[in-house]
Amino acid sequence: MVTQAPTTTKYEAVIGLETHCQLSTATKIFCPCATDFGALPNHQVCPICMGMPGVLPVLNQKVLEYAVKTGHALNCQIAPYSKFDRKQYFYPDLPKNYQVSQFDLPIAEHGSIEIEILDEQGQPTRKKIGITRLHMEEDAGKLVHGGSERLAGSTHSLVDFNRTGVPLIEIVSEPDIRSGLEAAEYAQEIRRIVRYLGVSDGNMQEGSLRCDVNISVRPVDQAEFGTKVEIKNMNSFSAIQRAIDFEINRQITALHKGEPIYQETRLWEETAQRTISMRSKEGSSDYRYFPEPDLTPIEVSPEQLGQWQSELPELPAAKRHRYQEELGLSAYDTRVLTDDHAITQYFEATLKAGAPAKQAANWIMGDITGYLNTENRLISEIALQPAALSDLINLIETQTISGKIAKDLLPELLSQGGSPTALVEQKGLTQISDTATLETLIDEIIQAHPQELEQYRQGKTKLQGFFMGQVMQRTKGRADPKATNQMLAQKLKAGK
Repeated sequence: MVTQAPTTTKYEAVIGLETHCQLSTATKIFCPCATDFGALPNHQVCPICMGMPGVLPVLNQKVLEYAVKTGHALNCQIAPYSKFDRKQYFYPDLPKNYQVSQFDLPIAEHGSIEIEILDEQGQPTRKKIGITRLHMEEDAGKLVHGGSERLAGSTHSLVDFNRTGVPLIEIVSEPDIRSGLEAAEYAQEIRRIVRYLGVSDGNMQEGSLRCDVNISVRPVDQAEFGTKVEIKNMNSFSAIQRAIDFEINRQITALHKGEPIYQETRLWEETAQRTISMRSKEGSSDYRYFPEPDLTPIEVSPEQLGQWQSELPELPAAKRHRYQEELGLSAYDTRVLTDDHAITQYFEATLKAGAPAKQAANWIMGDITGYLNTENRLISEIALQPAALSDLINLIETQTISGKIAKDLLPELLSQGGSPTALVEQKGLTQISDTATLETLIDEIIQAHPQELEQYRQGKTKLQGFFMGQVMQRTKGRADPKATNQMLAQKLKAGK
């Protein structure tokens, strides 16, 4: 393990992320092969994506559309003219021995996104992270090594070319990030954006979203960057944060000891919670870029750019601002509600049906999310429709039913659906709020428990909860809690 560096020296980390995002197109970037995840190995290939002699690639129009929309969402300038290039990249899972990418003329540049970090009190701090560029490229295949279950005990590796040619966008940030926490939040915001746009599922466990981190450290008063180190092999946002925090400490410790820091690529070892050296880092000259001769340059008309921009949804940062400023929700609530686009859509449909924002947020973030976690389901899979949730909340707001009754009804509504109003009428669960009815019931219960009444009047005031429980038991939870508590307090104290 790396020992903690002395705290007297003030260093800062300079961090940038390269995020590779697989696009959710039905076919690959330059050929009609399918892009289904989990298909049998080497069953989604053709002469084009395998780089056979004499074949010609054709750009998938949907890839261009998704790249431009993402560029707009990242506040980038969309290039009026861009092109593809060949990146010489020799590796067993790249059948052409080069990758078609974009080098000096990418489709989008000079953008930014806003990240929001909550402190321990739930107060937000917002920061803008610059986007250097976004470009399109094709993915490589996948190697399966001897360490896998399939090849246990083997010294061989197998290659699956299904992923070869799957469309990617690579998003390169400016070196504006200063901590592992900021980096993890930046990566999560990228995933939120591509999911809101519908251009990618962003599943890190399936490789749809992959992040490489570039990190260096320098004294806080130094303008010049330190030696950059790249970290690969991180499969979660928490791993990104932990790897960066480890690497910051490793580099600062090395500087204190007078040891050199080499420009290299390192891997994150999850089990050991450390980075290890993998290889020296290549520079752009090592790839010997040149324009792709088989693909024409790209020119997108202003009319097409305007149409694609007009199709963008409201994005996560804008929703967070609106929920806090217009709906009065806390920063924590807005974070939870906007993190998953499906939950956001469910919440907004509930509001559209007439539910108050805070109550809708509480039900969705509390009981409904608890049900989803327990049953391992998505919110799109539950039977309770947003309009029905609004109906349930309205029954509570109008004191037709109590919150307890609503919670008792919720499991049935989540699994079977239906109308809460109809279910309440069918089961006879309307709340008892009539003063005379409640007074008679309370008098009967007090008279039936003289010993507890005497103990209450001798100072054991917590016994009011006992009497409240008796009322709820007799009414099967239908008694108005607020009115019942008030009347109980008056009657219990009456003889003191």
